[in-house]
Amino acid sequence: QVQLVESGGGLVQAGGSVTLSCAVSGVTFSRYNMGWFRQAPGKEREFVAAITWRGGSTNYADSVKGRFTISRDMAKNTGYLQMNSLKAEDTAVYYCGADYAGSAYRPASSSGLDYEYWGQGTQVTVSS
Repeated sequence: QVQLVESGGGLVQAGGSVTLSCAVSGVTFSRYNMGWFRQAPGKEREFVAAITWRGGSTNYADSVKGRFTISRDMAKNTGYLQMNSLKAEDTAVYYCGADYAGSAYRPASSSGLDYEYWGQGTQVTVSS
């Protein structure tokens, strides 16, 4: 059974930092690119960041470039999203996704349609 479990969300003040984690089980972690998406109330889910399975290539939404960093720990089967300089507009439910890449290079996708598996989401609320 494939599971992606996000954690680390909560309430944080504007300008603060938080790190989200995504623990993956039930798949060969090293064969999947990982991505983070978010959905704010009344809005569609949007791309935040993605990383290739080797970790050598990343992709960020313009709105988070320079503030957020995506990474992964192969030994722990866990992905991370470090979020700094948080703004009120970063308030959303954050989801991690897994996109099968196999052993070949596959670009870190910004399209949610490319992700086969998703976590349940974790709420991040930034107070201004």
